[in-house]
Amino acid sequence: MKKILTTLFAVMGIYAASHAQSKNEFGIGGGVSGSSIYVSDQKDYTPAKTGFNLYIADEQYFSDRWGIKFKLIYDQKGWMENTITSYSQSPFTFPNSYYNVKFYLNYITVPVMANWHFGRTRNWYLNFGPYIGFLTSATYDINKSMDLKSAYNSTDAGLALGIGVKIPLSKGTKFFIEYDGQGGGSNIVKNGSAGNNARSSFNVGFDF
Repeated sequence: MKKILTTLFAVMGIYAASHAQSKNEFGIGGGVSGSSIYVSDQKDYTPAKTGFNLYIADEQYFSDRWGIKFKLIYDQKGWMENTITSYSQSPFTFPNSYYNVKFYLNYITVPVMANWHFGRTRNWYLNFGPYIGFLTSATYDINKSMDLKSAYNSTDAGLALGIGVKIPLSKGTKFFIEYDGQGGGSNIVKNGSAGNNARSSFNVGFDF
């Protein structure tokens, strides 16, 4: 966590120092996401829960190939668990049915990523870097009015990456399609071993 935060602030310092000398591009986007948690004890991911994300972005170009990209994201995360509700009357006591319990964890996430533009027209891009997320709410679908936020860590940090393509529409306006992924590096629960956040999404939007 400390290393990720140190990297984040260092990159922000470089951004501030170079802001006046670089080309700027602003973007808005969003899309459908699938989120789960990686449970280290089981060495596996929980079933995924569907959500969405919305964001604004700002990129500072250092050349036609490289830039640094900041995002401010409303991020719906969480996961789904299979809980047994009843058993058959067989001697083997196989489960008769399951109920899918969904956990909803919503964050404001701030990734800071190096953005590499490639291809003949530089319209393809690949980005990667650290992120920090701030928990805004935590509930589950059995009782959505029950606030579970106090049981979870208020921040989440990890690595973000993405790949996408921009399609020019007019001078100064581009439509983009991208895949975006995040992998948490810290346990989301204060006193327990629930696991680390994992989220991927397919996004569309516009750059100006």
